[in-house]
Amino acid sequence: MDFEIPDKIKAITDMIDEFVDKELIPMEREFLGKDFRAMLPALQEKREMVKKMELWAPNHPKEYGGMGLNLVEHAFVSESLGRTPIGHYVFGCQAPDAGNIEILHLHGTEEQKEKYLRPLVEGKIRSCFSMTEVEMPGSNPVMMETTAVKDGDDYVINGQKWYSSSSDGAEFAIVMAVTNPDAPTYLKASMIIVPCNTPGFNQVRNIPVMGEPGTDYTGHGEILYQNCRVPQKNLLGPEGHGFVIAQERLGPGRIHHCMRWIGICKRCFDLMCSRASKRVISPNGKTLATRQIIQAWISECAANIQAARLMILNTAWKMEKYGNKVARQDVSMIKFFTANVMQDVIDKALQVHGGLGMTDDIIIPFFYRHERAARIYDGADEVHKVSLARRILKEYEGREIR
Repeated sequence: MDFEIPDKIKAITDMIDEFVDKELIPMEREFLGKDFRAMLPALQEKREMVKKMELWAPNHPKEYGGMGLNLVEHAFVSESLGRTPIGHYVFGCQAPDAGNIEILHLHGTEEQKEKYLRPLVEGKIRSCFSMTEVEMPGSNPVMMETTAVKDGDDYVINGQKWYSSSSDGAEFAIVMAVTNPDAPTYLKASMIIVPCNTPGFNQVRNIPVMGEPGTDYTGHGEILYQNCRVPQKNLLGPEGHGFVIAQERLGPGRIHHCMRWIGICKRCFDLMCSRASKRVISPNGKTLATRQIIQAWISECAANIQAARLMILNTAWKMEKYGNKVARQDVSMIKFFTANVMQDVIDKALQVHGGLGMTDDIIIPFFYRHERAARIYDGADEVHKVSLARRILKEYEGREIR
């Protein structure tokens, strides 16, 4: 692939970088100290500024109000926005809405698109994705207890979900539930659109994560579906194709996450280098940057960030050119590799900041708390590693290597 950034994307990312530096990073102290819901008026002002700049919804379809950038183009945008935890939200390309928009665009009926997709892209409503279950391993989405049983013209949904991120304040959920229990393993479940005001949709709580309960968009909902009745026309895509659609959603989603993680790496790396250069550690004026161990960390982090970044861009290019199936191994590789690079960079940046690194006076502890989950969600690292190794080893079956 050609790694040169197109002039159009360079101009877009330059504008985004300037906006992030001038408008969003100065808001982070308030963001760290306030309930997210209390931040909404200020964040909405920034969203309106983004719309006036014509940078809204960069990766979403043009016909619904987005910019229509492809996967590689949006990878560069996601990297720039990832430098701040409010970047993707302010630009209208935040998870889980981004993934829901993608599958609604691919599989939604015209009625579903007008009712749910259009206002979602426009930023008028939010949504959530309700798949992970309390008693079932989230790493294996074919294991599911939530059911959707036909009754007349409706589905009646029963089950318990958690980590339905951003369900607090969402307009609707896309729910994964077993509709065909006697079908083959990968054809048992379906995706169904459930408005969150439907009787039987019961949000139990926002799950506390690393000591933070989260509210509104930043919450991680636990939901009980108790005889939750919705029309069968709310089925998203063909019945029994929930697993297939989930894979379509997760592939590009992992690339979005990984490039966001590169943005986090770059922000923490910049803070680490700045701190090392300025922090005086001896009477003769020596700084942390004079210590060889700090220099080694900086070199290692720089190399690992660059390696991860190029791997992700290559995977995005391959997926754009050849599709999900061809890029499958690459997606697994970048997911666990980038998550671990990010954790290492954040940890070293925190260490270089010493006592300051433990406080919310800077953004690094927020990243430390919230991004540890990167090695768990969207497929735990262990699952991706085992899956990748099996596919690689399969290529060697019956081959004579000399």
